[in-house]
Amino acid sequence: MSTKYPRIVIAGLRGGSGKTTLSLGLIAALAGAGSRIVPFKKGPDYIDAGWLSSAAKRPCYNLDPFMIGRERVLTSFLDHFGGADCAVIEGNRGIYDGMDSEGAFSTAELAKILKAPVILVLDCTKVTRTAAAMVYGMQTFDRGVDIRGVVLNRISGARHEKTIRESIEKYCGIEVLGALPGLKKEFLSERHMGLTPFQEHPEVAVSISLTAETVRRHVDIARILDIARGAKPLKAGNVLKVPSPPPSPSGGEGFNNTRINNEAARIGVIRDTAFQFYYPENFEELQKRGAELVEISALTEKKLPDIDALYIGGGFPETNAIALARNRSFRGSLRDEIDRGLPVYAECGGLMYLGNSLVLEGRRYPMTGVFPLDFEMSSKPAAHGYTVVRVSGRNPFFAVGTILRGHEFHYSGAIITKGAAPGKYAYDMERGQGISNRKDGIFYKNVLASYTHLHAYGAPQWADGMLRQAEAYRKKGRKIVKKR
Repeated sequence: MSTKYPRIVIAGLRGGSGKTTLSLGLIAALAGAGSRIVPFKKGPDYIDAGWLSSAAKRPCYNLDPFMIGRERVLTSFLDHFGGADCAVIEGNRGIYDGMDSEGAFSTAELAKILKAPVILVLDCTKVTRTAAAMVYGMQTFDRGVDIRGVVLNRISGARHEKTIRESIEKYCGIEVLGALPGLKKEFLSERHMGLTPFQEHPEVAVSISLTAETVRRHVDIARILDIARGAKPLKAGNVLKVPSPPPSPSGGEGFNNTRINNEAARIGVIRDTAFQFYYPENFEELQKRGAELVEISALTEKKLPDIDALYIGGGFPETNAIALARNRSFRGSLRDEIDRGLPVYAECGGLMYLGNSLVLEGRRYPMTGVFPLDFEMSSKPAAHGYTVVRVSGRNPFFAVGTILRGHEFHYSGAIITKGAAPGKYAYDMERGQGISNRKDGIFYKNVLASYTHLHAYGAPQWADGMLRQAEAYRKKGRKIVKKR
């Protein structure tokens, strides 16, 4: 049986062209009018996805052909569409930008996998008729990409818009669906290579509301929705058994534990302003396997609750270094539980938290001291891109020989603590930098930490390993060992 899933891909000619502004405003405007919108983000991005989730008031899912594969991308889209009225999929970088000269894993390739029509966002800064040539190039570069309309961005006035609109419609035969003005006030402030996380933005609701109003005033939303409804049919997939969690009062996504009882493994998740980079699919995969998720703050809580395993994601521990360092009680509690054998899986920011210290502008902030590593921040990325790792060492979560695809993006670098024994590493980097000397996945007892982020759809072994370790720890109880 075939059915239609209304959907639209928002793409641009480059990063920073206005894709997030249009996607965010479109989602918020449609959701505000009563439509059920499910947001997706192409690529491994956490920050844009967080904003899109806030606008839609439901989880945003990542569609990444490299990390999870072409077939799983389609499965994830179908599984997570649910009963939505429309899906809005924000692309990344330029529409044809991929990992090689063929554009492998690009936004264009994703649009073809999903048979989704594309709306092109065009930055019109200091151009007029040339804009038509750019659009024409996008149309003819790959005829398999269904570019259905253009939204102009950073328009300086009525005459500017008129010239560009007439040129595109004359030479490209494609609709101009709107023209966004150059915004005098930055609604969405930036950090590093993207937006400030919504968890740290002082006025999330105001920013989303202003962006939605801008899109309502300057974009033909009804026509975009018509184009989305005209997308080609896709074969229906299986609906996820775990329902999407509702947003928490703080604006994030709360946990919706569907199987909570005395037999369920309790997996703690450190989730606060320091640790906020998680894929909702990872939570869902743990819950589908019967886990109860327990949210924990490393900033405010004094000790770990009663849990059977711990998951520490990425984020910005450096912007919370003072608060993390001051919470000695929690750091000590975590270190003691690790010495007792608590299974812990950590990524990027979580890895940094498990080191000895963070070094910021010459000042040292103590962390948990599980691994003999210090982490120093830089003004430039130390690593940025997709990773491929081969599991080469014994560890709590993955079998030796397993190949995992993920990504890394960090401004920190690891420094081996002077005089300390070198750490043991589980991963050989076939692509990417890792922690040190093309090694990643440092481990100690039942702890595994890496710079590499994994997606549960692309690495199902991850959720299996988490549950296996959690259940084993719960069954045998906590065995007291001597402190180091």
